[in-house]
Amino acid sequence: MRAIGWIITAAFGLLPLAGGLDAQQQGRDLAIRGGRIHTLAGPAIENGTVLIRNGRIAEVGTNVTVPAGIPVIDATGLEVYPGLFDAMTRLGLTEIGQVDVTNDFNELGEFNPHLSAATAIHPASEHIPVARANGITHAVSAPQARPAGIGGQATVINLDGWTIEEMMVEPSVGIVLNWPSLRTGGFGFFGQQQGARTFREARERYERNVRRLEEWLEEARRYDAAVQAGQAVPRDLKLEALAKVTRRELPFLVGADEERDIRNAVEFMEKHNVRMILVGGREAWKVRELLAEKQIPVIAGPTQTLPTGQDEGYDEMYAAPGLLYQAGVKFAFGTFNSSDSRTLPYEAGSAVSFGLPREQALRAITVNGAEILGLGDRLGTIEPGKIANLIVTDGDPLEIRTQVKHVIIAGRDVGTDNRHLELYLKYRARPKPQPKR
Repeated sequence: MRAIGWIITAAFGLLPLAGGLDAQQQGRDLAIRGGRIHTLAGPAIENGTVLIRNGRIAEVGTNVTVPAGIPVIDATGLEVYPGLFDAMTRLGLTEIGQVDVTNDFNELGEFNPHLSAATAIHPASEHIPVARANGITHAVSAPQARPAGIGGQATVINLDGWTIEEMMVEPSVGIVLNWPSLRTGGFGFFGQQQGARTFREARERYERNVRRLEEWLEEARRYDAAVQAGQAVPRDLKLEALAKVTRRELPFLVGADEERDIRNAVEFMEKHNVRMILVGGREAWKVRELLAEKQIPVIAGPTQTLPTGQDEGYDEMYAAPGLLYQAGVKFAFGTFNSSDSRTLPYEAGSAVSFGLPREQALRAITVNGAEILGLGDRLGTIEPGKIANLIVTDGDPLEIRTQVKHVIIAGRDVGTDNRHLELYLKYRARPKPQPKR
C-alpha cells in the first residue's frame, strides 16, 4: 500500500470516513413489494413488502403502506434476501495480479498495525461491479500480512460509491496477523524440497517470531497505560493501533491454516487476553472442538479448492464447513480474492451437499459474517433499522442457475451492469462472417 497515503491517514485518523455512509443514505427511499422475503430473522414472509427510507430498512411485512412518490420494485414471483457478505477479500486492492502497479494490498515492513485498507481501496475497480452483479453487496477488504507479520487493518465497504467515503461501512474490524508457522520446509514442482531446515531450526525461528509478537503487545500495553495516565510520551501510531487489540476493542484476524499453527495461535491469544478471529483455517475442522470451546469464530476460505494434504479425502474442503457447524463453531465464508468474489454463493452452496444445512450456508454468507465482525446491528438480516442491502432473485442464491434481478445497496438499486456483461454483449453482437461465394 502506498506509504504516503498510509501515513496521512494514520496521522489524521479515519473519522471523516466513518460518517460517509450516513451522508450517502440521505434521500434513498425505495420499496420492494410482492416478493417472498427471507429475513433470516424469522420465517419467510409471503407476498411481503420492504420499505426503505434514507438508505435503511423502515418496515417489513405484509401490511406495509408505501407512501406516494417512493419508487417501487415489483418482486411478484421473486425472492428477496439480505445482500451477500464476502467476509474476506482484496476487493479494491488489486486489479491485475501480474501488473504490480495495480496491486496495493501489502506494504513494506513486517509490522504495520496502524495501516488501514481504506486508504488504498480503488472504488472504480472492475472487480467490484462483477461481484455486485452476483449479489455481493458488501465485503471485507483486507491487506496481506507478510510471514509472521502484521499487515494492517481490514475495512468493511459497500460495493457501491464514487469514493471510499461513500462506500465505507466500518473503517476497521480487525488487524490482520499472519501467525508464525512451525514448518521445516515444503515441496515444490516435481517433489523437490524447498526451503528445508531442521526441526530445531524451525522451532528456534518460530519461538523468535512469537517472542517478537509478545514484545510488541507488551510495549503496546505500556504505551497505552502511559497515555491513559496523562504522561507526555511521543506518539507511536503502531503502538496506538495495537493498544486497541490489547484493550480488546479490535480482534486479531489470525491467518493460520495447519492444525498445529491454529492450536498455537489459540493458546497465545488466550494467554495474552486478546480477541481472535481465525481466517483461512484450512485445517480448522481438525480442531473444531477447541474452537467451539474457546468460542473462536472462523472466516473460512473457499470450498472449491484442493485438499490440504496428499492423504486427505477429495471432499475435505467441501465437508469442513459442515463439521464446523456440527461442532458449534460460528463461521462465515470469504473468498480471500478479488476477481473470484462473485463465486461466494457457490462456495457456500458446494458445502450443502456435504453436510452443511442450506439455512446455515445462507447465514454464512449474510448474517454470520456481520455478527462475527461486530456489525450484526447494521447488516445481515432484513429488519427495521438495518442498512438496506438486499438482493432480489428468481431463485435460491446458492444455485448457479439463479439470476440476480436487483441489487440494492444502502437503499439504491445499483443495477447489475459489469465488465463481463459488457464483453458478452459486445462479442455476441459481432458481425457474422459472410458465406464464401
